[in-house]
Amino acid sequence: MKITFSKLSGAGNDFIVIDNRNNSIHLTPVRIQELCTRRTGIGADGLIFIEPSSMYSFSMKYYNADGFPGSMCGNGGRCAVYFAHTIGITGSSETFYTFEANGNRYDAWITGEETVKLRMLPPKEFRNDIEIEGLICHSVNTGSPHAVVYTSDLEHIKVTEIGKTIRHRTDIFPEGSNVNFIEITSPESITIRTFERGVEDETLACGTGAVAAALMSHHIGKINASTILVKVKSGDTLQVQFNENMDEVFLTGPAQCIFEGSFTL
Repeated sequence: MKITFSKLSGAGNDFIVIDNRNNSIHLTPVRIQELCTRRTGIGADGLIFIEPSSMYSFSMKYYNADGFPGSMCGNGGRCAVYFAHTIGITGSSETFYTFEANGNRYDAWITGEETVKLRMLPPKEFRNDIEIEGLICHSVNTGSPHAVVYTSDLEHIKVTEIGKTIRHRTDIFPEGSNVNFIEITSPESITIRTFERGVEDETLACGTGAVAAALMSHHIGKINASTILVKVKSGDTLQVQFNENMDEVFLTGPAQCIFEGSFTL
């Protein structure tokens, strides 16, 4: 069975995206892991199925690079919308889409050429000043759990080593956690590096991580702005916007199709 796919990048987060609207494709966790493995597979941070929805434009099923279902992926959601647009899935309008992921509704807008704005879920479970291995961490859930650590030397911090330690502190984060290292660069901007759960390594970007970093920075008073620019490892910039109550949160950034191909099961 030959399966066609597209490889998409959302500010450096890369995904294998497959049109599965006829529900004919079923991949095991091992197969997904093989496809996402770099050098011996296609290589990606995750795999996305675009499937039918009875209520919305489509349903997104997201799998981490380890082959198992993941929680919400912000950049993955933006890439899913861009992919749906390119294959002719119609939204409520030419540029507005609704889709479901993990039982939740998401709204998205194609705001320009290869740019997608996504409405995120309101944050929950803010926790401040957690001491782990001598570091002060904060945490928040933005559709996925995130720990946030502030630093004044982001370039030299050991993201993988420290991130792996914090990610596996299940006494504090029962389901594990993504780990974000943040440097405040201006009153309206931050720079971020992220260790992603499920990828088990540093990635070039993380959408829910960018949202977590921006909201936490505002929540604890490090930034007063409600529109924050988040520069990620790839060099791209994501924009996070929110209102004072943080019940309206938006993530905007690039989404691009890198290449198309096929593989045989």
